[in-house]
Amino acid sequence: MEIELREKMAGEVVLSPHPGRTLRKWREDFGISQRDLAKRLSTVPSVVSDYESERRASPGAAFIRRFIDALLQADGQNGGRVAQRLGLRPHSDGIVGMREFAVAIPLKALAEHLKAKPVSHVDLHRDIHGYTLLDAPRAILSIDASRFVEVYGWSTQRVLIFANVRFGRSPMVAIRAHPMKPAAVLFANPGRIDPLAVRLSEVENIPLLSTALGPSEVLERVEEL
Repeated sequence: MEIELREKMAGEVVLSPHPGRTLRKWREDFGISQRDLAKRLSTVPSVVSDYESERRASPGAAFIRRFIDALLQADGQNGGRVAQRLGLRPHSDGIVGMREFAVAIPLKALAEHLKAKPVSHVDLHRDIHGYTLLDAPRAILSIDASRFVEVYGWSTQRVLIFANVRFGRSPMVAIRAHPMKPAAVLFANPGRIDPLAVRLSEVENIPLLSTALGPSEVLERVEEL
């Protein structure tokens, strides 16, 4: 997943004893010249050279973010060959979107932002570290137990958001059956929620919430976070 590659690249630069050399390593891995990279960063090649040779102080977070964006954008325009070589894979069918939040977000604040209401009697006092948005029917058909771990990204401390839910039984049964559990579950614009889904939420101590927002608006709102 692209977010994993971004975090790997950023983490290596930040934690490296020689961040300039690490910047150069990533630029060379992506096969981009200093001149091309500088153009994409709207700067001059000497700036890139100074960072790589550590004649400038270590780059800040804003520069690292722009640096990574530029490399991935250039690679994408060339067919994404480097990203594929580094293990970047498309999401499983059924995963519409997923991301880790930069900071933990209280579930109550997330629910308010998504206009979501609890439908089970489970305490909402917990933090959310990320989200995964799934198309429920496609996810249930395409993601078996061996690949269910993909749903959780870097942390299980996330909200699983299910779209195209009619009754909610199947998503909650799947969660019940797997040893990994999310911090919360949210149904986007569901039909009538089955009492069994609510009961499973309470048995597993996983808050179950519902919002009248459609999946596209939910995705837009979580991306704002």
